[in-house]
Amino acid sequence: VQLQASGGGLVQDGGSLRLSCAASKTTFTNYGMGWFRQAPGKERELIAAINSRGNRKYYVDSVKGRFTISRDNAKNTVYLQMNGLKAEDTAVYYCAVDSQMLRLEVSTHGGNYYGWGQGTQVTVSS
Repeated sequence: VQLQASGGGLVQDGGSLRLSCAASKTTFTNYGMGWFRQAPGKERELIAAINSRGNRKYYVDSVKGRFTISRDNAKNTVYLQMNGLKAEDTAVYYCAVDSQMLRLEVSTHGGNYYGWGQGTQVTVSS
């Protein structure tokens, strides 16, 4: 699978960005998707995930209420709407695919995801 994240940029504290991740996988609809981020000097972490059907979502506590994950299976694309951005959200953001097909629940274990692709830089200035 090939994944291409886009939509990052430089934004002021409190601003918004919408990230997109286009997947080449023809069976995109059968797999959950996750958004990860990696800040300088820190490990990559799973921050949001959605199951294949789009009816189960997961958010790490630090982004709850500010970020929204969604997917458009007709476009093989998953989105991350980020509102109320803070300086600590500065990181490279990646999308990845759940390794298990048709998982009913959303996977909250980062180790279940693969296919990172090229990330997109998000920089929030304070």
